[in-house]
Amino acid sequence: MAPVSSRTRRAHEHDAPPTHPPRPAPVAAAASPAHPPRPAPVAAAASPTHPPRPAPATATAVAALGALAALAALTGCGGRGAAATVPADGAAVAAEGRTPASAVAGAADTLVREGSSRVSTSMRMASGGTWVTISGTGDFDYAGGRGRLRLVLPRDAVGAQEHKPITELLMPGALYMKDRGEGVPDGKWVRVDTTRVADGNLVTGGATEPLAAAELLRGAADVAYAGEETEQGLTLRHYRGVADIARAAAAAPSARRGPLAAAAKGFTVTTVPFDVWLDAQGRPRRLTESFTYGPPAEPSGQRAAEPSGGRAPARGLTVVCTTSYDGFGAAVPVTLPRAADIWTGKIVSPRVS
Repeated sequence: MAPVSSRTRRAHEHDAPPTHPPRPAPVAAAASPAHPPRPAPVAAAASPTHPPRPAPATATAVAALGALAALAALTGCGGRGAAATVPADGAAVAAEGRTPASAVAGAADTLVREGSSRVSTSMRMASGGTWVTISGTGDFDYAGGRGRLRLVLPRDAVGAQEHKPITELLMPGALYMKDRGEGVPDGKWVRVDTTRVADGNLVTGGATEPLAAAELLRGAADVAYAGEETEQGLTLRHYRGVADIARAAAAAPSARRGPLAAAAKGFTVTTVPFDVWLDAQGRPRRLTESFTYGPPAEPSGQRAAEPSGGRAPARGLTVVCTTSYDGFGAAVPVTLPRAADIWTGKIVSPRVS
């Protein structure tokens, strides 16, 4: 095993995480399914009016992982939608000489200065007529651009866990996934070259890479200050807006520009609606972003409504990713797998109907 040291700092606080847990969804496969899936849009912040029909959720989630890679590789990524209009009450921000857009644009730089943190992630999507989510926990070294996550797929209709948790190591330019399933032997790792992934690993790994999620805010526009909220004793400022991936890539430091530049080319429409909650130090505590894969399902500037009954629409696939940050300064030890433990054989990606 080759240890990789993470440049971290002594933890200077252990704040409680925000009370609202993230809402998740899919991890990508390294090969394309035989037939492209027909997924569907999900409303960013809403839940279905009625719960989804019981289905093998884990099998659907595993299939969804392959669907994302296939869509990115075969059709490119398409995203539509705009943030809801919110009255801007930015008196507190203006008093500090900042606009709402500038307040959120510095989130990534704030994380790098902090050094590291614990993270929790969620990804939510509609696939095969069923709403599925994937949740994760781990930690990330923002200075070194590396981290680790443990992703848990949803349980089946009777509450059984059908699939082992997936372990991920996130490195500059690479994603390692263990126990991915679908033809990969138990205990073996799959390596994904994220510089060749059309979405820049914003969605491919089943969670938006925590630093890349914050880097996207460099492209924020039409940002509204939505007010203060108190969560577990922390006063958080809530902002809502739309980020443009191409603008974010142009504004990012050269060392971290690659994934966003790839995503700017891979997504058909590069606007990403977001909600972010910042603490008094300007650190993001919770960040929700909405990405859409596949052909645009609605006219420009409109977002498809989530259907009732938990049934997925026939076109498009909107993936809502949430990242929460806490425990700043936490240690982030990462050990790369041995070459002998990396699977180089065929990976099966099931078809999503």
